Parts: sequence; C-alpha cells; structure tokens
Amino acid sequence: MSLLRARCPSCRTLTAVAVDEGYECHSCGRSLAAGLVRVPRAWGDGGEPMVEAAGLPLDYPEVAVVEEETLAMQTLAVASDLPARPLVLGGCCCAHVGAVEGLAARHGHVAVLWLDAHGDLNTPETSPSGNEWGMPLRTLLDRGTIGAADVVLWGARNLDPPEEEFIAAAGIGGDPGALLERSGPVYVALDCDVLDPDELAVFMPEPGGPSLDELEKLLAQVKESGNLVGVGLTGLAPDPANVGKLERLTAALGY
Repeated sequence: MSLLRARCPSCRTLTAVAVDEGYECHSCGRSLAAGLVRVPRAWGDGGEPMVEAAGLPLDYPEVAVVEEETLAMQTLAVASDLPARPLVLGGCCCAHVGAVEGLAARHGHVAVLWLDAHGDLNTPETSPSGNEWGMPLRTLLDRGTIGAADVVLWGARNLDPPEEEFIAAAGIGGDPGALLERSGPVYVALDCDVLDPDELAVFMPEPGGPSLDELEKLLAQVKESGNLVGVGLTGLAPDPANVGKLERLTAALGY
C-alpha cells in the first residue's frame, strides 16, 4: 500500500489521500490528522491478546499492516512504512523500535518519552523470561539510535534488578517536562499498562499507575511543546471499551 493512500476508517476504502501531515478521504470528505500503522505481533510467549488488540478500530486511516516473520524484518518495515504523522498500534513494545529508528533517520535525532509500567531495559542475558518485548528500549539504547539523555521513563513500577542498575548507571531520567524543554523531535512510546488497571484493559496490568486524567494532562504537555513527531500504542487487551479511551489520549496529543 502506498504511504500516500490509506484506508478510510469511515468508508473502509482506499480513498484517504495524504495531504500535508494528515489525510483527506476523496470518497466521504473526512479530514484525518494522522496515519495508522498496525503492527500485530507480540515477540514473546502468550501474547495473543496483544496481537488481537492491534486490530482495534481506531478512527484513523490505515496506512499499513506490518506482519513480518522476524523482529528485524518488522523493525525495517515499520521504519519504512511511517507516514508523515504516524500513529503506531501494536502488538507489543517491539513495535516502537522501528518507529523510533524511522523517525530518527527522518529527523536526524529523536527523543523518546517511554510511558510504561515496566522498564523494557533487559537484555537476552538479564531477562528472566527471555521475551523480547521486555527489551525494546534497551535495544534502541544499545544500538545508539537514542542516547540515555534522549529518554525519559515515566510510570515504571515493576523493574527487574538489572534494569534498576542500568537506569542508575546510564542516568535515565523520569521528568517528562525536562525532556520536552531540552529536546527537539519527540516520539511517545505509550505502553498502556502504564495506566492503573482500573482505567484501561491491558495485557500486563500493574497496580498503582496513573489515572487516565493524569496521563491525558501529560500528553497535552507534549502537544503544547510542539515537538511531537509520532506516537505508538502497545500492550493492550482487545477490549472494545478501550477504543474511546485511546482516542481521548490521542486527541490530547493533537491527533
């Protein structure tokens, strides 16, 4: 599918055409603020609910569906399939790797606001489970796609000891405001389990998270910074009740 043409969420036909950073449907006349890239894979054991959740019917034109046989191929495909204003819907957090790599290549530099109940900072050697979905942020750092100063990890409350040690050694911060003040282009990696489990249906719920209202306020700050270049939503359960809440959060970002 061409990045210049997408499937309209209303008509369900390939009549949404890229205009500036968004899309306009030549069939029904709708204007749409971002292009949706679905990445329905979960790189670990038992992640089928996340795979199904990548099909939730968000009200954005579908630019691409990335279903590759390996994580390396997925990363390359996501990076190459990003529209001008991307909204990535995973799957697991590995979907963020291709998005960040593509945006870093496009802009020359990108900072990342990683919103997650978990650190995603393990390596194959430190991971208790071996699931690759626990490693994507560390992958981006180890590859040099981003530096520790380019990252804020917000909402994490279930960290493995090696992750805690790495955060301290690398100097990864937790202040989104400071990142927005010093950075240029910013990608928001939103693993929805960052929220309190009462707020949203997610794959790996962790108690004690922020409310939807609190997260919405943070995302509004990102919008106000003028630095947002992309967002990804991951870690969901396939609950239809999630759709309206997710669109509330993307609307806070100006999408």
